[in-house]
Amino acid sequence: MWLVVSFGFIFVMLLYFVMNPSYQKSIEARVYFSLGEYDEAYSLATEAFSENEYNRMASTVMAQSKTALIYVNYIKEAKTYMRDISAIADNSEGSGISEENRAKMRLMSVIMIEQYSKIAPSVITDKALVQEAARYYGEFKELHDNLTK
Repeated sequence: MWLVVSFGFIFVMLLYFVMNPSYQKSIEARVYFSLGEYDEAYSLATEAFSENEYNRMASTVMAQSKTALIYVNYIKEAKTYMRDISAIADNSEGSGISEENRAKMRLMSVIMIEQYSKIAPSVITDKALVQEAARYYGEFKELHDNLTK
C-alpha cells in the first residue's frame, strides 16, 4: 500500500514538474546552457524565475549563465583589443611604435587585466571559457609588462 502511495506521490510531483510552464522553461534553459547558448539560457531562466520565484533550477541556470556571459564578453573584448593592437603594431612596423600608440596599447592591456581580476568562475563554468579568458589575461599581462619596461 505504501509503495503505491509513494509512486503516486512521485508521479504527481513529476507531472507538476513537467506541466508547470516555469519548470518547462527551466529545463529548456538548462539545455541551452549545456549547448553553450548562454544568452538564450539566461533569458529563459530569467523568465522562468519571474514566473516562479521558488524555482531553484531557474535560479541556478540564471546565475550560471550570467557567469558564463561575463567570460564570453571578456573574451570578445579581448579579441577586439588584440586586433586593434595588432593593427597598431602592423602600421608601425618600419618606424617603430610611437609613444602615443604605446600608451593606447598599455591602456587596453590595463583595462583587460583589471576586468579579468573582477571575474570568478563557478564550479560549473565551462572550463574552455575559463582557460581562454586566462590565456588572454596572460597575453595582456605580458604585453603590459613589455610596454612598461
